[in-house]
Amino acid sequence: MKKPTNGSPPGRRRYPSRRKPQGKRQHGRMHMSPGADPQLKAVFTGIGVPRNRPFTPDRFQTEAVAVMAESDCLVTAPTGAGKTWIAVETIRRTFERGGRSWYASPLKALTNSKLIEFSEIFGPDNVGILTGDRKESPDAPIIVGTTEILRNQLYDAMHQGISLNTDLVVLDEAHFLGDEERGVVWEETMIYLPPRIPLLMLSATVGNAGAIADWLTTIRGRPCRVVAETQRPVPLYPMVLHPSGTLLPLKAKGGRGARTLHKRVAGLVAGKRKPEPHRRRGLPPFGDILRVLKAFDLLPAIFFLKSRSDCDAALSLCHGAVNLSDAKKARIFERVKTLTGSSPHLVRHRQRIHLEQAGVGAHHSGHLPGWKLVVESLMSEGLLTAVFATSTVAAGVNFPARTMVFFNSDRFNGTEFIPLDATQLHQMTGRAGRRGMDKIGFALAVPGRYMDLQLVARLLSSRPGKVISRIRINFSLVLNLLLSHTPAQVEELLKRSFATWLLVSKAADSRRKSRMAGIHEVLWEDFVRHLDFLKETGFVGDDDRLTADGLWASQLRVDQPLLVAECLRQGLLPDGDAARMAGVFACLVNERETDDRMEGRLVPNRLKKTVVRIQKKLSGFARHMKSRGFDVRQFYLRPAAMTHAWASGYPWETIAREYGMAEGNLAMLMMRTADNLRHTANLIDVFPDAAATAREAIGLIMKTPVVEETDEGDAGL
Repeated sequence: MKKPTNGSPPGRRRYPSRRKPQGKRQHGRMHMSPGADPQLKAVFTGIGVPRNRPFTPDRFQTEAVAVMAESDCLVTAPTGAGKTWIAVETIRRTFERGGRSWYASPLKALTNSKLIEFSEIFGPDNVGILTGDRKESPDAPIIVGTTEILRNQLYDAMHQGISLNTDLVVLDEAHFLGDEERGVVWEETMIYLPPRIPLLMLSATVGNAGAIADWLTTIRGRPCRVVAETQRPVPLYPMVLHPSGTLLPLKAKGGRGARTLHKRVAGLVAGKRKPEPHRRRGLPPFGDILRVLKAFDLLPAIFFLKSRSDCDAALSLCHGAVNLSDAKKARIFERVKTLTGSSPHLVRHRQRIHLEQAGVGAHHSGHLPGWKLVVESLMSEGLLTAVFATSTVAAGVNFPARTMVFFNSDRFNGTEFIPLDATQLHQMTGRAGRRGMDKIGFALAVPGRYMDLQLVARLLSSRPGKVISRIRINFSLVLNLLLSHTPAQVEELLKRSFATWLLVSKAADSRRKSRMAGIHEVLWEDFVRHLDFLKETGFVGDDDRLTADGLWASQLRVDQPLLVAECLRQGLLPDGDAARMAGVFACLVNERETDDRMEGRLVPNRLKKTVVRIQKKLSGFARHMKSRGFDVRQFYLRPAAMTHAWASGYPWETIAREYGMAEGNLAMLMMRTADNLRHTANLIDVFPDAAATAREAIGLIMKTPVVEETDEGDAGL
């Protein structure tokens, strides 16, 4: 079996021929030997870098910019198709007329990258950022920020009786409208945005873009057009890795649909035992897989794995698989040195050796934001061979590669493992093939117990799923709508929800429409239930208007606004002790059940007494909430103790180790705690002592490595 020669000239690549799927066996186990089915030889000749041509926008890009001159626009296109160019040109037109633009995205990391990108285009003095933990140049003509901040500004504008001070809104990742947790923020933003402000939405391909556009046209009284691009900028070729190391086409030549699997792939599916490569330390042989990919010029690659621990453990299995030249090692070393230079936590990161010696990295939510930026930067600059990641990379991070490798056709939804749907698989495969750097991208499925190859073939041929409404009633929404609306007006707003519109639009006759419109009645009943509780607890008066307490409580746009408000009303917060204040707020934001069994030394007695006292004082209020059917989260000491220790100056590594929490989770706890503290810090006129202590607490926890400032000036990560 011959391997490609390293010195083969372009156009004369030599590929290993493969007739029998036999790898090398050692100690009864099959080890991989690179091979490829003959059908792939013609495909592999298409690998390469496209010719460098002057940029010419695609038809859908110019069409979208033209549409924005006269109406709203929903752009749906595959990942990497060039949606940002549309935003830049639309913002440029507004900017040149002296107007203001607001660019909203779901991720702080994505918002930070857009700040850098837009500052280079429009000049740093013309771009500001608002993400909660970053507030810079808020009066700049171009603002980038998170969608939650934009929604909150719309609340404030409605309360003040003014229109949002912008002339264009761009909603990036608009398909987040269907996100189970945060979709309500996107829907509220679309409902509240004044019709005078043009709305540009950039989305991954969705199955019901027309319905979304028709709904927006109905509620905004302004036309909304869909501009769709279905073709990937870089063609995708799906393959399967035989346990022997042979690459196989997923489908037969010319085949369509899931029933036309390549005959040898069909043989794998039909076998009684699920074939899979031999495993080392319980993991696939990542080094062997890298050698196969290297043999056919299929690197760099993103490996999607099921868990963070698998991503980290994979790195040590890759050393020696792909030899890096001394020159490339030197380039990686210098970039890592630059990116980590200002942070002692990142300089001595335990995974740095894998970047510098093997050109591989791990990327997941368990890592610090600053470290994830290091990995993202190296990958986007073409310095890494492979990245091992969880599905977070598929959602909004600019992280392209030539090949995407995956081992599971299911995913964990927080409760159980369920099959992937077409949208999720398309998001993952959207990272395969780099525009301007690849002529073709590859998706490689590795057979195993949790890989359904027939499902994968079907999903790759399927249209993306439909976006559904996620609107729901919560206390923050009710308090903020009552700032500027009567209950009757709120009921009319709820009739404008996407959920109501979807059901009514499906009704064939007016009689059925009357029945189907009941969805808004469900929302309205839930609103009334929340309203009644707010009246019982003194935040709303009998006249359906906010009381004095309701007015300041409406500014607590946090996870549990009423519990925070009750703490403030009863004077339960530890004013004057910023570290303890941070610890208490960590209890209020923590969503995870946690094991509170800890050594006594890890929980300061004073902090424990404070948390227990608050729980006791809030018990009556909590029982009242539960009796009315509202959830009340349990207080846990572990997040309070960790946050208190960090605010008190204990070393970061010590806290992560002794309390047993991944650095990324610990950083996220600090950032969410700071977000909640900010809302109390803004109540300086009502609770000056608590507000001052909250502001001091933010400073104690929002420090490196929770936020980093690299030598390149990227702060607030």
